[in-house]
Amino acid sequence: MKTIGLTGGIGSGKSTVSHILATLGAFVIDADKVGHEIYLPGKEAWHKVIAAFGRDILAADQTIDRKKLGAIVFGNEEARRQLNAIVHPLMFHDIARRIQEKRAEGFTAPIVVEAAVLIEANWLPLVDEVWVVVTGKSAVLARLAAQRGLSPQETEARIASQLSDAERIKYAHVVISNDGSLADLRTRVMDEWQRLVDSSPCRAR
Repeated sequence: MKTIGLTGGIGSGKSTVSHILATLGAFVIDADKVGHEIYLPGKEAWHKVIAAFGRDILAADQTIDRKKLGAIVFGNEEARRQLNAIVHPLMFHDIARRIQEKRAEGFTAPIVVEAAVLIEANWLPLVDEVWVVVTGKSAVLARLAAQRGLSPQETEARIASQLSDAERIKYAHVVISNDGSLADLRTRVMDEWQRLVDSSPCRAR
């Protein structure tokens, strides 16, 4: 059974799609959660990030304060590249390990890697298909204002710092539009899920 790379811009609805896939039986690996775990004190990323950016990024409990780190790298392209060069390869290996372990357990349903930076981080070798979730800018602005309290200017800055939908779609096997209702989105995802299940060599088992 295939491993799906699920990606899309901020506010596109990736998490909603991954939740739908999980309810259908997929095993979801959330790259954001993997990223948080590799930053834990004592881990390789923790040591390397401190070596690169100094101990001032640490909180009182010795965890990396992501807000302090973010203040350094946001808007500083060189610092952002330096951080990504440390973290992205470590995350790649961690996600690959999780996929391998799940398959070794005998899990035969689709595995989903939900990652906003799937393409930029060069994680495409981890997956068999790329699914890109897209939505209009007005919907993104409204969602992020409601969910995170972001102003239009703050949202625009985040959109500008990411790969465009047009670039993502160049790598897509499946494009999922999220401009309609939740029911519409669920139907679209279920159609693609059924395609995967129907084409699986494990289907007859």
